[in-house]
Amino acid sequence: MTLYPKLILDALATVTYAGTKKNLVESKMVADTPAVSAPAADGQPWSVKVVLEFPRDTDPFLKSTVKAAEAAIKYHCGQDVEVEIVTEYKSKPRPKDEDLLPGVKHIVAVSSGKGGVGKSTVAVNLAIALARLGYSVGLLDTDIFGPSIPKMLGVEDARVYAVNKDGRDLIEPVEKYGIKFLSIGFFVAPTTATLWRGGMACSALKQLIADADWGELDYLILDTPPGTSDIHLTLLQTLKLTGAVIVSTPQQVALADARKGIDMYQNEKVGVPILGLVENMAWFTPAELPQNRYYIFGREGCKQLADAMHLPLLAQIPLVQGICDNGDQGTPVVTNIDSMTGQSFLNLAQAVVTTVNRLQKK
Repeated sequence: MTLYPKLILDALATVTYAGTKKNLVESKMVADTPAVSAPAADGQPWSVKVVLEFPRDTDPFLKSTVKAAEAAIKYHCGQDVEVEIVTEYKSKPRPKDEDLLPGVKHIVAVSSGKGGVGKSTVAVNLAIALARLGYSVGLLDTDIFGPSIPKMLGVEDARVYAVNKDGRDLIEPVEKYGIKFLSIGFFVAPTTATLWRGGMACSALKQLIADADWGELDYLILDTPPGTSDIHLTLLQTLKLTGAVIVSTPQQVALADARKGIDMYQNEKVGVPILGLVENMAWFTPAELPQNRYYIFGREGCKQLADAMHLPLLAQIPLVQGICDNGDQGTPVVTNIDSMTGQSFLNLAQAVVTTVNRLQKK
């Protein structure tokens, strides 16, 4: 069988690139005319060289696409054909991990041992509160499988674009309430489950970190998924964290999981400082009885844990109807600084700043 470039292109046209849902030819990923070399002697195979151009070197579909392209060429042109596929990238390779986010002064992870304790609520309101105190702030939703930041900030319909800076295509974060933020929720449908294996999820997270135009920031707040997982390991391996804030309710079952979260960061192989604990849903205060406190989940459980582990208790946030309503409506409660809860989050932000500054002086 005699080979020529058109046959190779026809074979590549049968391979769909997951990033565009189109084939490699339609996606304009075949960077040059395929090179075909005839056998040097009888009995030797034909050889084919193809150059595929991907958007970036961290493309999560790179390996699978290259394998599919090679298989398609062999299927259409013969199993004995020698195939060489070279990969190139439209944007420059991202910096090495140790060079990531050079313009960010402090990176703070907001974490919890279990779900349902209001960690994302704390992360969102903390970020906005820091901005209200005059700091430049970014917020990254690192919960790949359950992103909530777009909903809580009222930007579910926002469109994210790329900008070219110094030869690299970078994702432009969305801005609202004085902060920059990104979430995988901007790239998937709100009603669609993210059915990714751990490796693909971690790759997507790295792109949100390294391939985004975060610029100069005083604080980057990370809203981490509950528990301990591959995502946490990726963050710990990719970024140099200033410290972690642990969120829990006063309930004993939540505190047991909070201890695991604390242990993860304090592990000798990790060594990330715990800035302190936040006791969320510390008590219930009815709107019509603002002076009353009802300790639904127990009383001062986080305070007792903080004392036992010699950690600061950064804040106690009450459970009020307004927090839930504001989160659902995309207007975080801290935007109303005159409210009791809004003031609680401003106090939390100041406590975080004070603790970080104290750490920097050591």
